[in-house]
Amino acid sequence: MANLTDKVVIITGASSGIGEETAKELASKGAKLVLAARREERLQELTNELNSDEKRAAYKVTDVTSYEEVEELAEFAQDQFGQIDALVNNAGLMPLSLLNKQKVNEWDKMIDVNIKGVLYGISAVLPHMRERKQGHIINLSSVAGHVVFPGSAVYSGTKFAVRAITDGLRMEEAKESNIRATIISPGAVSTELTSTITDEDMKSGTEDLYSMAIQPDSIARTIRYALEEPPEVTINEIVVRPTEQDL
Repeated sequence: MANLTDKVVIITGASSGIGEETAKELASKGAKLVLAARREERLQELTNELNSDEKRAAYKVTDVTSYEEVEELAEFAQDQFGQIDALVNNAGLMPLSLLNKQKVNEWDKMIDVNIKGVLYGISAVLPHMRERKQGHIINLSSVAGHVVFPGSAVYSGTKFAVRAITDGLRMEEAKESNIRATIISPGAVSTELTSTITDEDMKSGTEDLYSMAIQPDSIARTIRYALEEPPEVTINEIVVRPTEQDL
């Protein structure tokens, strides 16, 4: 996908942060975008901004924990633009907590969004990409998918899973269907991700880490770089941290 002009890219979690900046970055390179998130007002604003000169984007309100809604998202992309060239599985939650706090509802939400949401996205686009024998799936993991620290056990578990799923996808589909799979693992990034933390014992340490957070456009440029490599090249995995972050 060395030239992104008119390539159709689905982005989940597109209403803010990394998803929003990725949409802007790819649109600036000529891609056509299908934006997905739960917050319609934010999606509408971003879509209007990207379509100020010509139609570059469409949006569909989507809850990635719903298999049916993610399937409908892929169908919507094909209806709008006729094809799907890439999927950026970006939607994610990070309510860090110590296991002894037993925040089971938060564990369930992370598993549903961070793991099932990724799998549902893959399932929705894979038949189309296999039929065309081309495509690129980029899954957002995390530095926490490489290391575990107190309070990250469940979140890290979901992000280790994303890495395993993506590498399995690569091994299954690269030779068979020429489908590329890429893992992007950000460190601390200035987004809304920390807003879901309810464990008071985790908040202060997280605030210290995120005081050095980089801007989400750095991850957006990383995603663009992976997408722009030619079809015979796959960027398998990239870790992007603030320079000061040691974990």
